[in-house]
Amino acid sequence: MQNNLRTILAKKKLKMSDVVEGTGLSRNTIRALFYETAKGIQFQTLEALCIFLDCEVGDLFEIVKEAV
Repeated sequence: MQNNLRTILAKKKLKMSDVVEGTGLSRNTIRALFYETAKGIQFQTLEALCIFLDCEVGDLFEIVKEAV
């Protein structure tokens, strides 16, 4: 699974601090998603990110098939 948060923030010219302020999510949560060290994500977090970034879940995360 690929996490596109970093790409979306770059396109929208946003910083992690903008996301923290705009969503009320913790800096640690945003940092873990940004650096792709998060082990999972709660639905509430996903919803807050999608609303703030005006995107769909599929924009944030996508399944990438590995080459066989």
